[in-house]
Amino acid sequence: MALLCPPKDAVMLKWFPQCHTSSSGPNLLVHDLPAFFKELPSLTESVSYLYGWLAGYFAADGCVAADGTVILNSAKKENLEFVRDVCTRLGIATYGITTQSRVGFEGRDPSDLHRVHLVSQDLQENFFLIDEHRERFVATTKAYARRGWVVRSVEPTDRVEEVFCAEVPEGHAFTLEDNILTGNCFGCQEGGDVIAFLMKIDGLSFGETVERLADKYGVQLRREDGDGPPERPRGPARGRLIEANKIAQEFYAGQLETADAVAARDFLTQRGFDKDAAATFGLGFAPRDGEALARHLRGRGLTDEESIAAGLVASGRSVYDRFRGRLLWPIRDASGDTIGFGARRIFDDDKIEAKYLNTSETSIYKKSQVLYGIDLARRDMARSSQAVVVEGYTDVMACHLAGVPTAVATCGTAFGDDHARVLRRFLHDHEEFRGEVIFTFDGDSAGQAAALKAFNGDQNFVSQTYVAIEPEGLDPCDLRIQKGDAAVRELVAKRQPLYRFVLTNVASKYDLDRADGRIDALREAAGLVSSIRDKSKVDAFAREIAGMLGVDVDDARSEVRRAAARASRPPADRRTPQAAHGSAEPAAPARPQVPSLRDPRFAIERETLKIVIQHPASVGRVINGVGPDDFSHPTYRGVWEAVAAAGGPAAGVEDQGWSTRVRSSVADPAVSSAISELGVEPVLTPSAPTATYVAMHVYRLQELTTMRRIAELKSRLQRTNPVEHAAAYNKMFGELVALEQYRRNLRDQQVKTQ
Repeated sequence: MALLCPPKDAVMLKWFPQCHTSSSGPNLLVHDLPAFFKELPSLTESVSYLYGWLAGYFAADGCVAADGTVILNSAKKENLEFVRDVCTRLGIATYGITTQSRVGFEGRDPSDLHRVHLVSQDLQENFFLIDEHRERFVATTKAYARRGWVVRSVEPTDRVEEVFCAEVPEGHAFTLEDNILTGNCFGCQEGGDVIAFLMKIDGLSFGETVERLADKYGVQLRREDGDGPPERPRGPARGRLIEANKIAQEFYAGQLETADAVAARDFLTQRGFDKDAAATFGLGFAPRDGEALARHLRGRGLTDEESIAAGLVASGRSVYDRFRGRLLWPIRDASGDTIGFGARRIFDDDKIEAKYLNTSETSIYKKSQVLYGIDLARRDMARSSQAVVVEGYTDVMACHLAGVPTAVATCGTAFGDDHARVLRRFLHDHEEFRGEVIFTFDGDSAGQAAALKAFNGDQNFVSQTYVAIEPEGLDPCDLRIQKGDAAVRELVAKRQPLYRFVLTNVASKYDLDRADGRIDALREAAGLVSSIRDKSKVDAFAREIAGMLGVDVDDARSEVRRAAARASRPPADRRTPQAAHGSAEPAAPARPQVPSLRDPRFAIERETLKIVIQHPASVGRVINGVGPDDFSHPTYRGVWEAVAAAGGPAAGVEDQGWSTRVRSSVADPAVSSAISELGVEPVLTPSAPTATYVAMHVYRLQELTTMRRIAELKSRLQRTNPVEHAAAYNKMFGELVALEQYRRNLRDQQVKTQ
């Protein structure tokens, strides 16, 4: 298969060095493209991947007409059907597929050309990779988009019409009766009334929807007596609290233009936010006069009781403004109603030291259930099934202005389960469709702790969770100031799975070049993974641990099972025996456990040392290549070090008290005892050890050492990215090849001695 492309697009070939080209008139034919370039992607790919694929497909086969119409062409109708599925995933509306018959060159049969129109309103400038397409798109209006129409009136008519659903293939329709949707779509089963519509479009619960509609149309709600929910706290109606916050937001926004707010405007300017940005997010300034807002609210017909209940003023000796001399961000619910404020300290003489103050909890503002920016982000969240959780108000602003419109932040509290439930409503987070929740954290210890907390709450989502960490520790606001909008988008695009970030942090605490370091890292990582409630993810995480640490997958699975078993034991079973019996004496520190000296794993080490202790004259030169690292048991290593300290086996050739002299210099009782055992235990040969017998054991001992080094090197290779660290990877691979050759040579030497 070959791809035809204009010469100006050939610059993309730098990413495919294995390809080659040939000429076809003014164009190039590109041959030997990788398979993924030729095939349609899976709809389960990430939103960003599908968006990039669609943009590339459009650059190759799409066009933007002079009037701004966005058209994608194909000779295969099934390709455009797939494109419509991708667009549905991305929240891009499309019109039906149309077909035109083309007359080909002389002697060829006519052929069909299929096309689909994409709704311009749903596209962004960065979708268009070709300058001509982008310029036409920007220059034209988007007046003909079919979404967002409002029905002004409904008149009786004799016409009978079918209404088609935009979410399913053509041919599925539902019916209208008396202008009310009384049935479900035959394809996707959607249906319902105005309450169901608001619950889905605004992500509200049933009770919240009923209250909102009642407030809007002046209907008074009463709860019936009985076993229902408890009576709501008495106080001003929700509508009055919303009205108070709305008036306050307008007042604060006007104050931002005054001379007293110069410091607040300077703060915004220094962070790259202009007047339009302040207007978009509704920013304001609280005057330093402690009663300015209270007086304004009274003038607008609000009572002090209502203002206090809304969290805007407080009562002491008199009524006073809760926020004074601070830059304010209005906190809005999903429908855009202001329900509270976040206030930033900007004056050095502010008597309140806290950098940020937030509205205290009210009947309409619950900080554990509120996400700043949700009013602006919710539609893009639903369209893209992506949410980006940042840490502050300015970070939300920076992300939205940089082209990441799905950013939200908590309001003065950590991200919790209630916040997760809010996001799930807007992400349509269910089993059939998986989106993305991307957390941004600092790379310091606090950020790692926050990531661990988010990982523990990962099971709140069906969506895939990710983390985006800026290498230099910049938050999105500072990143935008220093490196521009593109850097913020790149930060989000380069997100990594949250579980991988957490497990990588665990691995980084240990020396993975040591076997004991890998074991300790495996235990801690397995403990984290075993705590996950979604057991379907455990096996995948165990494989990830194995790859990170360079251990066997079965070992990782076994350790996860052991960690789960330990966690499931009752607390009493995990106590020490002394504690279980009520002993008051503290347990003595446990000595490190070492394997038995007669463990079969160390048989070659034991036999070699017996020869060295009992028959030093038979060892000869073949022992010269042996060193402490050839003994994996710590006691046997100590024995060899004692032999070396006494002058080596050659020093014992004429020494009748050789083993005694070796033992006399040892301080460790375990090593001294081992030398005594090795000096009297018979060698496993009926006669004195021959040179062949000695050589066979020495070569086998060195082969085992080489195999351990090969295993450690393979572990390091498994943990090394061959693209990011190509030089180190290639060096280790070369060492691995050399070690494998050395091991084969040792094996050949053993064969020759037999």
